[in-house]
Amino acid sequence: MKKTYLLLFAFAFTFSFAQKQQNYSEEIANLEMKSASKLMNLTVNPNTQNYDITYHKLEFNVDPAVYLISGKITTTYTALTNMNSITFDLANQLVVSSVTKNAQNLTFVQNSNNELVITLPSTQPVGTSATVEVTYSGAPPVNGFRAFTTEVRNNGSNTLYTLSEPFGARDWWPCKQDLNDKVNSIDVYITAPSQYIAVSNGIEPESPVTIGAYKTTHFHHGYPIPAYLICMAVTDYTVYNQTAGTTPNTYPIINYIYPEDFNATLQTQLDQTPLLLNLYSNLFELYPFHNEKYGHAQFGWGGGMEHTTVSFMVGFDRQLIAHEMAHQWFGDKITCGTWKDIWLNESFATYVASMVYENFDGQATFISDKTNMINNITAQTNGAVYLTDLQATDVNRIFSSRLTYNKGAMVLNMLRLKLGDVNFFQGVKNYLADSNLAYGYALTTDFKSHMEAVYGNSLTEFFNDWIYNQGYPTYTISAQNWGAGQAKITVNQTQSDASVSFFEMPLLIRFTGTGGQTYDTIVENTTNNQQFIVSVPFTITGVQFDPKKDIISKNNVVTLGNDTFELDEAIEIYPNPVVTDLHIQMPSNLTIEKVSLFNDIGQLVLETNTADFSVAALSSGVLYAEIQTTQGTFHKKIIKK
Repeated sequence: MKKTYLLLFAFAFTFSFAQKQQNYSEEIANLEMKSASKLMNLTVNPNTQNYDITYHKLEFNVDPAVYLISGKITTTYTALTNMNSITFDLANQLVVSSVTKNAQNLTFVQNSNNELVITLPSTQPVGTSATVEVTYSGAPPVNGFRAFTTEVRNNGSNTLYTLSEPFGARDWWPCKQDLNDKVNSIDVYITAPSQYIAVSNGIEPESPVTIGAYKTTHFHHGYPIPAYLICMAVTDYTVYNQTAGTTPNTYPIINYIYPEDFNATLQTQLDQTPLLLNLYSNLFELYPFHNEKYGHAQFGWGGGMEHTTVSFMVGFDRQLIAHEMAHQWFGDKITCGTWKDIWLNESFATYVASMVYENFDGQATFISDKTNMINNITAQTNGAVYLTDLQATDVNRIFSSRLTYNKGAMVLNMLRLKLGDVNFFQGVKNYLADSNLAYGYALTTDFKSHMEAVYGNSLTEFFNDWIYNQGYPTYTISAQNWGAGQAKITVNQTQSDASVSFFEMPLLIRFTGTGGQTYDTIVENTTNNQQFIVSVPFTITGVQFDPKKDIISKNNVVTLGNDTFELDEAIEIYPNPVVTDLHIQMPSNLTIEKVSLFNDIGQLVLETNTADFSVAALSSGVLYAEIQTTQGTFHKKIIKK
């Protein structure tokens, strides 16, 4: 009975862990779906395209006990065309009381399109810079999910936090919300009742200033940042400090935790943070914001959000930390240039978190995670990683766990298989270091170019098959012993969706022998009914396809043939028909002694003792090859064109 209980316990633990892995990316995707509406008009606002923001000073007055915000946003911008007005995105529920420029009051209007349109006192010439100050207040919109939230925790503490991805920044401050303009730097001043601790992006240049019952906390973030990554949280946090990096590149980790949740268990979870930061720095590059900080702020939304330098988290499971932290490289340093390219954020974060399993827990756990992703991806027969224009207006599709998270992650895994680890990681490093992309925006084509540069060949077909088009392959693979020390593999595939005619991929085949031997070989599958003769150092008794679960596929059939090995069948001569050059393929235990070619009237027209030779000088028609080997003479018919 004791053994039975142990087995049941082991099974239950394994099943529970597998279920957790299987559901994890879906949970993260669902929790990152941070907008009120499933369908929104997300075309680029043409009214915000005539200027480039260089600086924001954001001054907020809030109280976690009151659902209200007031503030003043100072924006410095450069005109990209001659400007007579400037437009910001701002929810209608927030009321602007004044707009000034150089202490001069400007006229403005808030329209039904959630825009603040400001009339400039005179035409601002292209290339010139100016600064405007917008003072506003109000209760942010509450329809659906709120980008600005106040709530009371179970212990009675009042809490405030923001969550703007993808389209919520305008709900609590006047901004430029499109994915086309990063602000070069920001200063955030949060004034709140003095008993609370405030959190935002970047570092605190000086200690908070308390005047009466209120305290103002200043944060400075000196890296380019899009509007949706600017954040604020205010409550009675406990602060837990750590350090990451190695000398001289150490930097602080600052964790803001609900005091009722801060205990030894949570501290142990947080202690994974510097280990993960060091892993990512070794895999890719030094943490992109190491001159400031990394950290976490606990909040009430059921997931995580990768605000630059401070991820907002509901809890501190290692894999959630790993996912949101990976965004600091993929999403925060380099941000997807359109929502159609969202996989550059989410697929990377998903795959990098999966590599945490690989590096911290071992291959078995990594393979289990990839298996769960493949099962989720292939639960439906269609779906592309890259979004259409219409799909990019659907928040559910943008944050699809099956396509944006899992399929994109496994495509990165297949790209790693195709390029090899050295080229794959070098390509990613080059992508992150590209001065035209770093701390800016990237499109899928930008990432593709970097991977092609290290690969040395075009990846257009790979990206067309796996990123832009839909579905997955189903493989039928047969193998058999093929003479001493060799095996013959035949590969066929079908496709689940008509958008792809054939998935070209390197395929890993594993052979096993009677003595427990294993041997892995990789074949480049480019056509149907493709045959490969490979060397294997033992007689094969078993065959497996994709044992490491590197390829998106489903319902594969793998068989080991029992046919008696026949030397005559093992000797192949190709191409046939032939125009110029011929090649004779045979088992490694045979040696060619002489090859004689005869025409259709029996005349000897060529003689050689090599496996490769030219027939370009021979007349077209039927030829007969007599192949003399160390194990007998064999005959083949050839058509010469």
